[in-house]
Formats: sequence, C-alpha cells, structure tokens
Amino acid sequence: MAASQRILVKLSGEALIAPDGYWLNPQTLSGLAADLAGAVSQGFEIAVVIGGGNVIRGAKVGAAGWIDRATADAMGMLATVMNSIALESALEAAGAPARTLSAVAMPSICETYARQPALHHMRKGRVVVLGGGTGNPFFTTDTAAVLRAIELKCDAVLKATQVDGVYTADPKKDPSATRYDTLTHDEAIARDLKVMDTAAFALARENRLPIIVGSAHGDGAITAILTGVANATRVLP
Repeated sequence: MAASQRILVKLSGEALIAPDGYWLNPQTLSGLAADLAGAVSQGFEIAVVIGGGNVIRGAKVGAAGWIDRATADAMGMLATVMNSIALESALEAAGAPARTLSAVAMPSICETYARQPALHHMRKGRVVVLGGGTGNPFFTTDTAAVLRAIELKCDAVLKATQVDGVYTADPKKDPSATRYDTLTHDEAIARDLKVMDTAAFALARENRLPIIVGSAHGDGAITAILTGVANATRVLP
C-alpha cells in the first residue's frame, strides 16, 4: 500500500487490558501510540476508532438484563472516550499530534465530533481519535469505524486483531486453517467469515470500502501492514 493514504484504524478495547486484569496496560498503549506515530511519519493520514470492551461491553451487560440495552450502550460509549483520551495522551508523548473527537458531546473533556473539523485535523497531520461510537445505542464500534471512514473519505479501514488476517477457520483451534490474501466483500459475507459485524460489513460493501485485517501485535505492526511488509487479508470491492 502506497504512502500518503488516509486510513481509519479500528482497535479493540480488549487489547488494552493488562496481564493482571486492570483495564489499561500502559505498555500496550504506548506501543500502539508509537506504531501509529510511525505510520504518520511514513506519510499516512490516520484516524482511529477504539472499542470500550476493556471497560464494559454494552451488548453483554444489556443481555444480562439488569441494565437496559440503551443505558448499557451509553456506558460503553463513555468507555470508548476514556480509551480515546488515553490514546491521545500516549500519541502526544510519542511525538504525534492528536485530537480526540467524541460523538457524545463532552466539551470540557474533548472536541465534539463533526466531519469538517476532523478532516482539518487530518490534513494538518494530526491523528484523529474518534470516541463515543456513532453516538447512538445498538451500533458497535465496528459500525462506527466504517461510518467514520466513509465520512472522512478514507482509502481503507484497517481492523487490527489478534491474528494476521482472515482464516478459513479459527487458527487457534484448527491447525489446518489457511489465511486468505484477498477476498471480495461478497465472498466474505457468503462464507460467513465474521470480518466485522453484519451492519458494519454491509455498510462497507455498499460504499465499496476496502477492509484490511491484520495483527496489531509486535513493534510497528500497524505500520508494517500499511506498508505491505506484514501479512494481512484485504477485503476488496
């Protein structure tokens, strides 16, 4: 993938959990920040959507029945803002200017998301960290990532996961599983490969948005995927 492209990176909140179970691992956070700063130095314009599953998963809490789903999802949106401002701070420490913009207005903490200010920050070379999901319950951060990528005219979404691409089966459970180098949106849906949740993937297909799936583990992993050095699966229109 050539430099000077605009990429939305989707990170998992669960990836930030410390080995002792604490919700935030400083080493993981600083490593991700350094990796994203490296991508910026390679000429990429970067936006980030990070989940809140290290703090709370709204769907899971809502399904348990003791808090209604809309309230649980609101709690999840707040968790993504916590992760976002933590990542913004780590990015600044890594030498990459960053701004958090939240779909849920909280002006004393960060900017409220709007498309034009986000585009302005990206053109200025700042990493834009997008918190608060879509600002609505019942939508995942996968869907928020695809939505923001389309709004911000990103060239692709990079979904950083635990493995280096999309496989025919779970490679941790099936040693015979093989990795796809490329897929079409239609193939990924027909084979039920769970690249993203259904709403997110349908939106990506409708707007012909490429999705790159690769591993976020290791120093410089995200930059290596974007520059074509590391393995990844590309889901293309």
